[in-house]
Amino acid sequence: MASEAQAAPATYPRSLLAFSVFYGGMVCIAGVLGNKQVALGPLAAEAGIFAFLLLVVTSSSVAELHGRTTANRLVLFGFVPLLVSLALSVVVLALPASPQMDPARLSSFETVMGGTPRIWLGGILAYGISTFLNVTIFSRLKSSEGNRLLWLRAAIASVLSQIVDTIIFITVAFYGVFPIGQLIVGQMLAKVVLSAVLVPPAVYAFVALGRSLDGKNTH
Repeated sequence: MASEAQAAPATYPRSLLAFSVFYGGMVCIAGVLGNKQVALGPLAAEAGIFAFLLLVVTSSSVAELHGRTTANRLVLFGFVPLLVSLALSVVVLALPASPQMDPARLSSFETVMGGTPRIWLGGILAYGISTFLNVTIFSRLKSSEGNRLLWLRAAIASVLSQIVDTIIFITVAFYGVFPIGQLIVGQMLAKVVLSAVLVPPAVYAFVALGRSLDGKNTH
């Protein structure tokens, strides 16, 4: 009986499995979407912010449902698809293109998928530092406020982490290439507004979904 107990497979909450798969996908697509600048009324932002905000929403929701340690592991494991996708991009870009491939399409592909080492490094550093910071702030606010004010905890953690994300990425990627002050301010303003508006309701939705997947009361 003891050996059977030891051989029993580990079980994980369904919400954690679902959110982990979703999180890995958002890590990979964020950099691709970032190649487009979108206009949001008077604000402008790179489109990767939407995927990145979903990373923030997912990690905050996991912290709410399963604790800070589990959320930090999710962020740490996120480096795996991020680094593997970057490595695959380097390999694919280095391989010779088929002679039958349309030159215009090849050029577009190389423009979208290519990137300088500084941009890649900036993205990796910004991802790691800002998402760990988001989990840390969210969890500390929860320890002081308990389960109350989920919307406020989510908004504060997201806004502060996005400010740090913007400063790190733009500084590492573009400092010395061109003046970055105005770019930092513009991107920071857009990300702060989006964080404050989109993240709180999304976290409520993800937490409710997670509790539903795990068969728990959603209230």
